[in-house]
Amino acid sequence: MATHWSLRDVTEGWSKWQIALCVGAPIALGVAGIWYLKRRQGKSQTEDNGSKDGKSAGGKSEPEVPQTPKDQAQASKNKGNKYFKGGMYEQAIECYTEAVRTCPTEHKQDISTFYQNRAAAYENLKNYQQVVADCSMALELNPRYVKALTRRAKAFESLQQFRDALEDITTVCILEGFQNQGSLQLADRILKELGRARAKDAYQNKQPSLPSKFFVRNYLAGFANDPVLKIDNVGKVGSPHQEGQGDVKVKAEEASGNGEENSDENGDAVLLEKPSALDRAKDALESGRYDEVIPLCTEEVETADSPVLAEALLLRATFYILSGQGQQGLADLESLLTLDTVRPPVGANALIKKGSLLMQKDRQTEAMDCFTTAEDLHPQNSDIYHHRGQQLLLMERLEEAMLDFQKSIILSPHFPTSYVQKAFAEHRKAMTLGSPLGLEQAQKSFEAAIQRFPRCSDAFMLYGQSLCDLGQFDKADKQFEKALELEPDNANTIVHRGLLVLQWKSDTDKALQITMVTVLCFRLLVLQWKWDTDKAVQITMVTVCCVTGVTMEV
Repeated sequence: MATHWSLRDVTEGWSKWQIALCVGAPIALGVAGIWYLKRRQGKSQTEDNGSKDGKSAGGKSEPEVPQTPKDQAQASKNKGNKYFKGGMYEQAIECYTEAVRTCPTEHKQDISTFYQNRAAAYENLKNYQQVVADCSMALELNPRYVKALTRRAKAFESLQQFRDALEDITTVCILEGFQNQGSLQLADRILKELGRARAKDAYQNKQPSLPSKFFVRNYLAGFANDPVLKIDNVGKVGSPHQEGQGDVKVKAEEASGNGEENSDENGDAVLLEKPSALDRAKDALESGRYDEVIPLCTEEVETADSPVLAEALLLRATFYILSGQGQQGLADLESLLTLDTVRPPVGANALIKKGSLLMQKDRQTEAMDCFTTAEDLHPQNSDIYHHRGQQLLLMERLEEAMLDFQKSIILSPHFPTSYVQKAFAEHRKAMTLGSPLGLEQAQKSFEAAIQRFPRCSDAFMLYGQSLCDLGQFDKADKQFEKALELEPDNANTIVHRGLLVLQWKSDTDKALQITMVTVLCFRLLVLQWKWDTDKAVQITMVTVCCVTGVTMEV
């Protein structure tokens, strides 16, 4: 039986996304009309100097033809424009207000322009509430006014009303046919800001829940030097779905017994030592019994004089974080860092995770201090530079991010994720600067990373994103296909591929559908935060297939 999805279903009832008045074929917004100023030309020259004096031969002033209200409004607008160019915004606002007051109401296009101009003046005065109000008035009169939509989106962004900002800038992108790179970059920035805001809110209010295998696998694969777990397949260089169906594989540092008899090299029976609670927690992790990890770590923490107290605190903190109990995780990390004897790799890993937690709480300065302390403690640990680079990338501090990723590469040349993230930072920098040479170099970096790590799904996924930015949709789709071959349950890749299909094949009938899938990104953030990846993938797949008619095999 066919499944029917409505826009309201996918957008959690966001009625504001029903923006039919603002969506349709991109149109050229022309001038409403041409106005003519008609005056009698009563020119005469005086007998003294031959100059124009506006008087008739009889010496009387010739009466001027009265300006129409529309002419008066245009004159006020022009006067306001001069004040605006001179930086005299208060005076400009007075002129634009006079233009709005004077202009006859049937000239909607002109009045819309006056409101938009006044909004621009308010924007320079950082009065963003008034910017929103004036742009809204302009859009009531002209719903497809791209300049007003863009300005209101920026004002909403400044007011941290990110969902409203995204609604406006998404509409702009649709009206422009996704051809204006500046609008696309603004949409990307707002998308990230909304994602951070939603994640922060979800983090603060989230109820504890067990993480998915997908999330555990991806989180742990992001550490090349985990001091407790020694994870196989760091950086996702293999295909987890061909080996263990995505289960975490923990490398055993040494064989441990189960309290049962075994034989020594002479064949004599010996009783192996019962594994510690920490060892049993590692075994539970590897077996996917996530509900046992925290209790077993607690058992180890409460063991008197435990030689692995720091390691148990670190693993428990890690699973508190993965389960959405960040405050408890932070408490464990801080307890660990106060211990007298902590191995540098353990301390550095704790500081990395603490820094990342503080970033989620928007405490950037404290977070960066954690990374600096970790660097002092264990300078040869590549994870410090990789994870700090990721945070810098999110903060758009691209040059610093690239330097950190390069340090990580030097220290851990077999860890693919730093290569990929460095290439993406290069791409972002080149896009920001509008540098064709930089974009070419970024593509070469992606291709070199893929050649070196042909089974790293993130390499293909991020390369695909970068190619979408460049409008190379066919090539981008091939990268997403390869990423999904390696990691079929990565909902992030599926969403990006769905957006690619819509952007690539878009036409006027699919404008609202593009908007719908854009909103889906946020729904997906919430779902993956709750670790319900299967449901996220299902919703994404059904939506993309329904709105595009394209079957996506994953």
